[in-house]
Amino acid sequence: MSEPLSPAQLDAYLARIGYDGPLQVDAVTLAALHRAHGLAIPFENLDVQLDQPPTLDPAATFTKLVERRRGGWCYEQNGLLGRALGALGFTVTRLSGGVMRELRGPFTMGSHLCLKVQAEGQDWLCDAGFGASQLEPLPLTEASWKQGPIGGQLTRTADQYWRLDVQQGPNPLSYDFLDEPADEARLAALCTWQGSDPESVFVQNLVVQQRRDGEHLMLRGRVFTRTGAEGSTQRVLESAAELLDLLQDTFGLDESRIAERWDRICARHTLLFG
Repeated sequence: MSEPLSPAQLDAYLARIGYDGPLQVDAVTLAALHRAHGLAIPFENLDVQLDQPPTLDPAATFTKLVERRRGGWCYEQNGLLGRALGALGFTVTRLSGGVMRELRGPFTMGSHLCLKVQAEGQDWLCDAGFGASQLEPLPLTEASWKQGPIGGQLTRTADQYWRLDVQQGPNPLSYDFLDEPADEARLAALCTWQGSDPESVFVQNLVVQQRRDGEHLMLRGRVFTRTGAEGSTQRVLESAAELLDLLQDTFGLDESRIAERWDRICARHTLLFG
């Protein structure tokens, strides 16, 4: 487990997510911080697309997400959230997840980092890094869940893993995890693989996602999808300039270097959609 944020870092983090509410170690504060984080910091893999794979290094994550006001993927998002919660006095356990383990098998374990947080005698699943799907903590109990336009189930599998299903659009996703501390070496290995291997979907596809109250926003390659209570709308980006405008105006991301990858983004779009 990474060291909690220092007092100065915690102040900077709270300013980054725009949170000035109570800081008690209780379920209300936990939910409010989780929500503020999700609304402020987008899920994105721009560094992977720029051939600069992120690491698990907590100092690099803090610099990127807080000081540089960028977003990040699960290892960064939940790594930062866990350090902030730890600084406030919450008991935090890093959990190793396997995305689509039900189809892809045990190799996927370590492909996702999520958190178990204790508050008011209850274990909560906290996750700011699964494509911005979860906006608030979920009780670690078997149940259906619904947060805005996105929902799913939290269940137990036959082999006693927990499984979080996210049902959004035509391609539902899930990840499995055990209620035990993560294998940090495995997380590091899968972080490296996902950030550098040509077979990784994060190497193949530009992805940016973020929650809004009542909405989920997703950019995948050239396709921008906005999902709300009334369903989803899509548009296809037509130029690198349009991409940069969308990143800046919609997601608050100022990363002009991604325009250098426009031809590669277009080639991937043609491969996927013809």
